Amino acid sequence: MKRRDFITLLGGAAAAWLVARAQQSERMRYIGYFSGRSPEAEAPIRVPFLKALEELGFAAGRNFAIEYRFAEGDDERLPMLAAELVRRQVAMLVATDRPSASAAKAATATIPIVFTSGFDPVRLGLVASFNRPGGNATGVSLLTGDLGPKRLGLLRELLPKQSTIAFVVNANSALTPYQVQEMQAAAQAVGQPLLVVSVGTEEEVDKAFATMAERNVAGVLYGASLFFQVISERLVALAAHYRIPALYEWREFVTAGGLMSYSTDRNEVGREAGIYAGRILKGEKPADLPVVQSSRFEFVINLKTAKALDLDLPLHLLQHADEVIE
Repeated sequence: MKRRDFITLLGGAAAAWLVARAQQSERMRYIGYFSGRSPEAEAPIRVPFLKALEELGFAAGRNFAIEYRFAEGDDERLPMLAAELVRRQVAMLVATDRPSASAAKAATATIPIVFTSGFDPVRLGLVASFNRPGGNATGVSLLTGDLGPKRLGLLRELLPKQSTIAFVVNANSALTPYQVQEMQAAAQAVGQPLLVVSVGTEEEVDKAFATMAERNVAGVLYGASLFFQVISERLVALAAHYRIPALYEWREFVTAGGLMSYSTDRNEVGREAGIYAGRILKGEKPADLPVVQSSRFEFVINLKTAKALDLDLPLHLLQHADEVIE
């Protein structure tokens, strides 16, 4: 029986329902959303991303669906996840960190890509230029790893002069040598003793804190790393246990009990990525959408944690904070 005859037999109401379902199926497009973080650590970007899409008329389950993939801090899984989503023939890839963006770009030259990257997307080969991306990718460029010297300056305001600060980095990140070189140069410029600590597993993190306590470090900073975001609660707990003041990459560490963070505003980052995803779903091309440069920063202090560490925070530091958690 032909489809038209079948619909006629069903009658008007049933026919209308079938037509609507067929149209909905034709309109439904799939986005491949993947990240090196865990689902929990991804929420600060994912939530504003979805809200921005909804404001542009795209509601998950109604006119698009999302295939999620998370590497849980293991960058080596990302090429596999990207290839898997490409095989699913998704309409778009959304990659919300530097390693994911690189994996997406390596996986396809035709599927549109919206990325967020904490490192220069031109140097990474994601786009030809900020104003004219070319190719199939565009997105949001934000400062993360490049904020190391700024974070060093903020932490130094709390600590005794000439005391050692530890810089903890991810041994498995390809960009760690760059971050270490940048931080060592910044520390040397101000005469700051710096202890570089490299870790690649949670067990190594535990041992590193014991070593830092033995070396009497006065404070700790972290390199930009998805791995650290996935184990954020563990890092905060260890800093509290050893009573070491720490300055983190993102505000979520501070809301979990960490002392301070200085970062770009991930709500803005997620929203801008969602806007670009919506514009591409409406027919625009990534090559024609200039890379957005994140311009909002936030300095967050947990006053309760400072009191627990018996730290007397300078008034000007508190006045400089965008948010003080009591």
